Amino acid sequence: MTTPRDLLIVATDMEAGRPLEQGELSLALAGAEVIDLLAAGTVLLDGDHIVPGDRPAPNDRLLTEAAGAIVREAPHESVADWLWRRGRDLSAVYRARLEADGQLVRPRRRGLSFRAGEAELVDSAARSGAAERWASDEPVLATLAQALGVLPRGVRAADAPDLTDVTDVDDVTEVDDDAVATVLATVSDALVELAAVRQRRSVEEAAFDNIWRGSGG
Repeated sequence: MTTPRDLLIVATDMEAGRPLEQGELSLALAGAEVIDLLAAGTVLLDGDHIVPGDRPAPNDRLLTEAAGAIVREAPHESVADWLWRRGRDLSAVYRARLEADGQLVRPRRRGLSFRAGEAELVDSAARSGAAERWASDEPVLATLAQALGVLPRGVRAADAPDLTDVTDVDDVTEVDDDAVATVLATVSDALVELAAVRQRRSVEEAAFDNIWRGSGG
């Protein structure tokens, strides 16, 4: 299994301290891809820019696709730019892959529409492996999951810290590898930026609604 898949399984399986948005999950999955490609030597970091390494991608279809999407010519892409480009709708891509692999299923619900319900994880080696990695507090998975609001064991939603304000990966957990720490901190920054954009849009929409009501429209 890969870090992105483990992250998706954990995010699907565990309680979150706030509603989990697909845009947030997509950004975190894109960061997880970079971390796995760094571990494989498929990419390296030059400062905060992703540069090609000299080793092949791990034997995983989606990581191979990610490796193929790396900008190979200078000027190379920054981690932040990668997150926004690669992360577009990435959570849907990973969910579709889990469904294709039979690890995520949509149970049929009785009724007039006979529509499938929300996708649910099945008991599998992949699910068990992700749960074991999560339970071990492995730093990379722990940091990514907590940044999404997925709660550590024994922490109630009401007591969860607000991790949308994380600006330094050391605020979450200890990570020894500088390149990995850079990616994790950049994911945190991107999540903060996304939250700010959403808040701004919400304020603007509320202001528009007030104007519309005031005009009698």
